Amino acid sequence: MTQRARHEKHEEHQETGTLLKSSVEVPGRHAVTGRSEFLEFLGLTLAAGAFALVVLHPEACEALVHTLASGTARLVH
Repeated sequence: MTQRARHEKHEEHQETGTLLKSSVEVPGRHAVTGRSEFLEFLGLTLAAGAFALVVLHPEACEALVHTLASGTARLVH
């Protein structure tokens, strides 16, 4: 998913004569390769876990909303 977007961005800017580089491609930048793929995987895993929790235990969603609302109310007062 990330590789395809980077490739499309490269082609798009190649036509106009400008090229946007990722932080990995810029000289002097010490970026870890593969980090974005890991973060993308982690985000998708967390989203899938949250979806499964809501489907299997709908009361957990209600408890979370109640906890957030009461915590916000405590901050206001």
